[in-house]
Amino acid sequence: MGTLLVAIGSFVGFIVAYNTYGRWLSKTVFHLDSNALVPSKELQDDVDFVPTKKEVIFGHHFTSIAGTGPIVGPAIAVLWGWLPALLWVIFGSIFIGAVHDFGALVVSLRNRGQTIGEVAGRIISPRAKILFLFILFFALTIVLAIFGLVIATIFSLYPSSVLPVWISLPIAICVGVWIHKFGGNHWVASLVGLLIVYFCIYLGAYHFDSFEIKPTSIAILNPIVIWTLILLTYCYIASVLPVWVLLQPRDFINSHQLLLALGLMVVGLIIACLTGQASLSESAPAIAKTTELPMDAPPIWPFLFITIACGAVSGFHCLVSSGTSSKQVECEDDAKFVGYGAMLLEGALAVVVILACCAGVGMGKFDKNNVTNTYSIAKSIDGEEVRGAAAWNARYREKASWNDYKLGAKVGAFIEGGANFLSAIGIPLKLGVCLIAVLVAGFAATTLDTATRLQRYVIQEIGMTLRVPPVSNKYVATGIAVVLGGVIAAMPMTPGDPTSYGKGGFLLWPLFGATNQLLAGLAFMVTLFYLWRRKKPIWFVLIPMVIMLIMPAWAMLWQMFNENGWYNNWSSKRHLFLFGLVVLALQGWMMVEAFLVWPKAKGVLEEKLPPLEKNSKLAASGGRSC
Repeated sequence: MGTLLVAIGSFVGFIVAYNTYGRWLSKTVFHLDSNALVPSKELQDDVDFVPTKKEVIFGHHFTSIAGTGPIVGPAIAVLWGWLPALLWVIFGSIFIGAVHDFGALVVSLRNRGQTIGEVAGRIISPRAKILFLFILFFALTIVLAIFGLVIATIFSLYPSSVLPVWISLPIAICVGVWIHKFGGNHWVASLVGLLIVYFCIYLGAYHFDSFEIKPTSIAILNPIVIWTLILLTYCYIASVLPVWVLLQPRDFINSHQLLLALGLMVVGLIIACLTGQASLSESAPAIAKTTELPMDAPPIWPFLFITIACGAVSGFHCLVSSGTSSKQVECEDDAKFVGYGAMLLEGALAVVVILACCAGVGMGKFDKNNVTNTYSIAKSIDGEEVRGAAAWNARYREKASWNDYKLGAKVGAFIEGGANFLSAIGIPLKLGVCLIAVLVAGFAATTLDTATRLQRYVIQEIGMTLRVPPVSNKYVATGIAVVLGGVIAAMPMTPGDPTSYGKGGFLLWPLFGATNQLLAGLAFMVTLFYLWRRKKPIWFVLIPMVIMLIMPAWAMLWQMFNENGWYNNWSSKRHLFLFGLVVLALQGWMMVEAFLVWPKAKGVLEEKLPPLEKNSKLAASGGRSC
């Protein structure tokens, strides 16, 4: 029953927060105005700037910010106990993450859809723009290098997910054309597309569950590298296409898929709790003892705050808010629903992940010798069922090192725990595993192609700022983004080891957590200056900003200088140390820029954007935005 109360209490808390704190932010602080002219109409080009109904843009925004972040992060963090992870997700989402996303979206909406990095140049200082853009470039490069590996790993562990994930692409294109060119109803088209995807999930689970790419005789062309190259080729195409062709409809369908899967898991959770099958307290510790952790595990302070990023707060979200979503919102009033609401839904997903990785994993039979096998939860150890704490310990405690928590095991904890919840309502385990695996892979693909489009914007802005015209071309910028991400991804993780080709993203991945969260702190800084210049309340931004500047910097310094840190392992970790030093230097420089401008910024509005050479018909006529 305690598990059920945790779930219900969390969801009720998110709903109350949306209708109280979210309303205060939108009405009292940001003064959202339905008559305001938004970028999607002022600059409408039907490629990047496309006025979009709030339900559709919510689907794009949510699936883009979610990805595998709210799955992998909580799946690792429960190692310290489910209670700290749960508290950070709930309070972080409400008071930090949702404020961060909402603020970045509103600031971009009121600056012609410019990215948060470009806005920083006018709100703080021109140098701040360059600093911010390079931090964005670095963070997105890591995302592109690693997320292909995430999806390839899912395809390898759960081959039944391959068909439904790829079939969703032509379905999305058909839906986009039907809605945009023929005026079709977006709800009907999307739900039909969802039904086709679910039919393919059934086919994948029972008829196409052995799909795999075979290794080649060329070491570098292993299945992981091949999948990554295929995915990045797709990302190039998706990034330069108009958003209505693929991005919007695919994300809208994915959002329905998530809501349905989330609803089914919650129903399964309720039944499992009422029937005594699932118990959070009996499966996993609320707070782990130090003696239970691997000896090389980092301390919970500050690493909880960078391990769980998506689901509580993530700097990547400011890129989505200001990079793609602000160019599609058709009414300023929709910003609360999209910016604040989507983050709370992501927090709800993270809560379900925590419960699935603890109470859900504890429900099933478990083979401790094969924790990443697709159907290990349906097996037993010597014919004897192992459930509850024994099942959870087999996954989370019987590890000698922090580094033993591999990607497959992290994602598998949620997939298999979620499938256990689905089995409580009668969904066969094999079908449930495929359903959740498709959900995770679809989210990761959404993040990958959205990140490619965002990196294209960043590279274009760098090209324009540094006056390098070819780089400002969208096709060239997208090519740079994809090639750089692909080269890093294809590199061997271990020099001289031919089996480690395709895992190059892991060379930089240890930097991403702290870098990503520092980015959140810097995005808060831009929102802070926006409000400060308008004499608006700033305390609700100032406190999260301080937290998100201190915690990631602390974590980065710990990784650099602890006894087994990057500095003390110079021969193998010097690239991490040097990159970490650069990131901290950029952060420090930007903070100095902000400190110098702060005393003379209060009540002084930033320089206005130059007038447009060509305004849209709506802008010229002064018509209502929505």
